[in-house]
Amino acid sequence: MIALLDYGSGNLRSVHKSLLKVGADVRLVQRPEEIGAARAMVLPGVGAFDDCIHSLQKQDLLGAAKVFIQTGKPFLGICVGYQALFEKSEEFNSCAAGLGVFPGKVVRFTDQPGLKIPQIGWNQIDIVQPACPLYRGIASGSYVYFVHSFYPQPVDVSIVATRTDYGAPFASSVWRDNVFATQFHPEKSQNVGLQLLKNFVELAK
Repeated sequence: MIALLDYGSGNLRSVHKSLLKVGADVRLVQRPEEIGAARAMVLPGVGAFDDCIHSLQKQDLLGAAKVFIQTGKPFLGICVGYQALFEKSEEFNSCAAGLGVFPGKVVRFTDQPGLKIPQIGWNQIDIVQPACPLYRGIASGSYVYFVHSFYPQPVDVSIVATRTDYGAPFASSVWRDNVFATQFHPEKSQNVGLQLLKNFVELAK
């Protein structure tokens, strides 16, 4: 069973449907005691960093997610769920502390002539860690779907799994041990996204 954290995120239902489509046994989790014997966990996210962190804290899911990661079982963060893995964010003068799984902070795209912020739409991923199991069967240069104005800057560049260029290159996904996270939305990325989610589900078996 995969625990899908339900803290009111706007993309929860589409993530749920996509996981079901690739054959996952999914449980929506609102409290730590509902995680049970889950074999994997997904933290989705849409919206502001602080809203995500505060909602997780209110439901006692922030600490539960960190404990789950420490078990070594597969964990996937999506969009703001990716950003939450870092220490802090610059979004709206954020004062909430992230999970701190990875050192680094979340920053805004730099204003540039012709660059639309937020980035909304399709962009390519350059796979820089071909061994990352999330990208099995996915070609470097594939298009995925983004909706964001902010992105993490990892201190440890060795965790970067893919890069994407939007005014400048940024880490569009990361991987270390059992922790995977994407700034893009697999649930909105059609066949490429479904393949990625299928690969993640396979890790939980």
